[in-house]
Amino acid sequence: MTTIKIRSIGNSLGVVLPKEMIARLRVAKGDILFVQETVDGIRLTPYDPEFQQQMEIAKMVMREDRDALRALSK
Repeated sequence: MTTIKIRSIGNSLGVVLPKEMIARLRVAKGDILFVQETVDGIRLTPYDPEFQQQMEIAKMVMREDRDALRALSK
């Protein structure tokens, strides 16, 4: 378990992520992280959860309408 201290950053509060955590997230300076509240706490991810949900719906539609999409592609 890693502990992170809350720090003052200008007029706001923030946290600094350790290098190891940055490497595991595969992010760099300027990248965007998404924060989700879960029943277990906070989830920090470089992936847009809303986009991921939309892609799951798209995959389901493509599976269900495979024949129609194949016909439309011709």
